[in-house]
Amino acid sequence: MLGLGFIMLCTLVALLGYWVLPDNSPNANNSLVALQKQPPGLRRNILRIPLPDSARSAARVGLLGLWWGGQPLAYREVPIEPKYRTTADSLFVRPFQSYHSSSSAPVAEQGFVLTSLAKDKAVSSSPQNIAEQAISSRTYLLGTDKAGRDELSRLLLGTRISLGIGLVAVLISVVLGMAIGAVAGYVGGWVDSLLLGLMTVVWSIPGIMLVIAISLALDSKGVWTSFVAVGLTMWVDVARVVRGQMLSLREKTFVEAGRVLGLPQSRLIWRHLLPNMTGPLIVLATSNFAAAILLEAGLSFLGLGVQPPAPSWGLMVNEGFQLLGTEAGLWLTLLPGLAISLLVLSFNLLGNGLRDAYDPKTPVG
Repeated sequence: MLGLGFIMLCTLVALLGYWVLPDNSPNANNSLVALQKQPPGLRRNILRIPLPDSARSAARVGLLGLWWGGQPLAYREVPIEPKYRTTADSLFVRPFQSYHSSSSAPVAEQGFVLTSLAKDKAVSSSPQNIAEQAISSRTYLLGTDKAGRDELSRLLLGTRISLGIGLVAVLISVVLGMAIGAVAGYVGGWVDSLLLGLMTVVWSIPGIMLVIAISLALDSKGVWTSFVAVGLTMWVDVARVVRGQMLSLREKTFVEAGRVLGLPQSRLIWRHLLPNMTGPLIVLATSNFAAAILLEAGLSFLGLGVQPPAPSWGLMVNEGFQLLGTEAGLWLTLLPGLAISLLVLSFNLLGNGLRDAYDPKTPVG
């Protein structure tokens, strides 16, 4: 139940997507260099400077556009120190400085014309009101990465890629594996030998090498290429299980009765034989789901899967790994690594539960 609960939570986060992210910019890629590698719990004031009207018009998206691709930035954001002052027509702030030393001079104040910061220039407001509207407080619950991006937002958005690649890989592997395994097991003869030889060859190639070869053949690296490549490497498990089940079921009495009644082979396979394999296929699909998540994370870690700035958990582990030995390296590696481990463990626990549920030898009560 714990595994299923965590999977449902991740699925909910993936479905809500940008609607629930603290940083809902595309790919949660709002980078503030002054805040790079900050620890969890960081709280900072942010000055929002409106971009030109043309850029702000292009940044307007609807509710569905926000859900699919995020909210393009309509402001330039500058981290500032807590204290600021206003005059009749200007706002003076000190930019936030990450590292201070006893010998370093304080950062000089920067001035901004208040009218350039006002959201509605047609409405007159007091200098203090304009300053309060332009300055907001932001909390980074899990800190920031080496580019100054919100770690929590990128972790949450990474569930989309991990669950998405697992779902696509399972669908491809189940459809392709069922088709090849069913034909091999039911037809038999030289067709079975040929397809079994194909399965053996594909089985002998390491999965990660096969994904690399498929990516090179497609001449592309990206999210969808990774989805398809991982799916095309996982059909052999399904095909072998379906073939074995088909060899056992094709001699059953109900199959002989269907042949006597003149039912076409395609109907016997898809309407009568494959539905009897639902249990083993569901259990295998959950294990393939976990394997696909691990394979995608490994590829992204090596730089062969999802490409920046997409927030893949494997890519985030790689970014943290490059900082190991620093204060920030620990949590930047640990957080996405823990997310991968928990999601894979949840699918393995779900698979174990489904296996026991479909096992007729499991005692009831």
